[in-house]
Formats: sequence, structure tokens, C-alpha cells
Amino acid sequence: MPSAPERSDRWIAGDATRRAVLGDGHVDAAAARTDAFDAGFQAFITEGAWGSVWSRPGLTRRERSLITIALLAALGHDEEVAMHVRATRNTGASAADVAEALMHVAVYAGVPAANRAFKIARQAYAEAEAQHEQDGGSDGREG
Repeated sequence: MPSAPERSDRWIAGDATRRAVLGDGHVDAAAARTDAFDAGFQAFITEGAWGSVWSRPGLTRRERSLITIALLAALGHDEEVAMHVRATRNTGASAADVAEALMHVAVYAGVPAANRAFKIARQAYAEAEAQHEQDGGSDGREG
């Protein structure tokens, strides 16, 4: 990650958006794993994906979330599908919304891709529910 003086406005916006969507825990863990080998890549993700695309006006985070899940599912990026399904708790996309997006995947990218993504989403929601119950029903947010 770039040091504070090297952080561009796009990096700052991207980091804020990434944290709002994926959560501080995810972003902090990614930052802790960053080393000289992938520091440039992490900066690129923060500035490019989060600071340029996710921070743009025009679509809501919910809409971007659904588009992202559908694209990742179509491309077979299973870990990223799970991560973005978990992030729907922060984007406002419901499980029903995700299921509808995955129906589009079935038509436009193939039934096997959608079938796999439904399985991944189902597991991500089950894990989130188990965590919610383990936390005593708290969603972990203040307020």
C-alpha cells in the first residue's frame, strides 16, 4: 500500500469505498498481507476497481454489487463470488436480488456457471447466518 504522502485522491476514495463494501476487517487483512511483491497490485485494485469504478456516480452500490457477482460467477471466480455475496450485507443487495442476477448468469453465461454460483452463494449466506447466531444475533454494527 502506498504511504500516506503517496496516496492519491483516487486511492483515498477507493479505500473508503472498499471499506464500506467489504468491511474494515477484510481491507485491514488484505493490507496486512501486502508485501513488496504485490503492493503495486493492491494499489491498482484500490485506485482502479474501488476508486475509479465502484466510486463512480450513476449506479448504486447495490447495482454494482449485483453486476459484480454476475460477472464473477460467469467467469468462474468462486472466491470472489463468495466475498461479494458476503459484502451484500453492506451494499443493500438481498438474497433474492442475488438469485435474480444468477438467473441472468444461467442464460448468458451458462447453467453450469450459475449452478456453481448458487452453491457458493448458498454457502456464503449459511456461513454468515451461523456467524450471526454465534455473535448472539448481533450484526456487529453500532447504532
